[in-house]
Amino acid sequence: MMQSQTNAPRNPGSAGASKSNLTKLTIIAMLSAVGVILQYLEFSVPLVPSFLKLDFSDIPELIGAFVLGPVSGVVICLIRNLVHLLVSQSAFIGELSNFMLGASFAVTAGLIYKAHKTKEGALAACICGAFVMAAVSVPSNYFIVYPVYAQLFGGMETILGLYQTILPAADTQLKALLIFNLPFTLMKGLLCAAVTMIIYKPLSRLFVQMNAAINNRRAS
Repeated sequence: MMQSQTNAPRNPGSAGASKSNLTKLTIIAMLSAVGVILQYLEFSVPLVPSFLKLDFSDIPELIGAFVLGPVSGVVICLIRNLVHLLVSQSAFIGELSNFMLGASFAVTAGLIYKAHKTKEGALAACICGAFVMAAVSVPSNYFIVYPVYAQLFGGMETILGLYQTILPAADTQLKALLIFNLPFTLMKGLLCAAVTMIIYKPLSRLFVQMNAAINNRRAS
């Protein structure tokens, strides 16, 4: 007679991986939800065209990249932009642009912090991520985003006109991006980096406590 396997011991490695995955999914879901909310809380700033809106939705993916790694930061950025597609007013191009910039921010910062897990490393990661995001904004807008906008919303002259109402010298697409979009995106990245540096440590302790609570509940 074959021995029953109902009392066979569980694989502890498999159980540990399951707990870790549950914690990871929970954190990703929480940070994605916060990112969705922050993406709605956008506002205009002086000295830039009104369609360039400032928000702090990159903070959750930056925190996710620190806590879980750069891939998770990109996943959080992707989820919040997919959700935002439901109310898109830019024919989905705004969300594509937001994803490309946010992903470059999360990957850069996450990789640097993964190699240097110190306070100085986190600061360097945030600053480098902000500069990379600003740099990426120029080619991504020049080659992808603005040509599509021009096709949909009346031509490049219409778009440049919005810049020239503020600065008449911004008479080419590249000039407009370098004068306005580049510093605007850098400012946004640095502001998100500053907030992240303030709240990351308390949040990381919260995530550790949450992980312990999940493990204890599953163990019981």
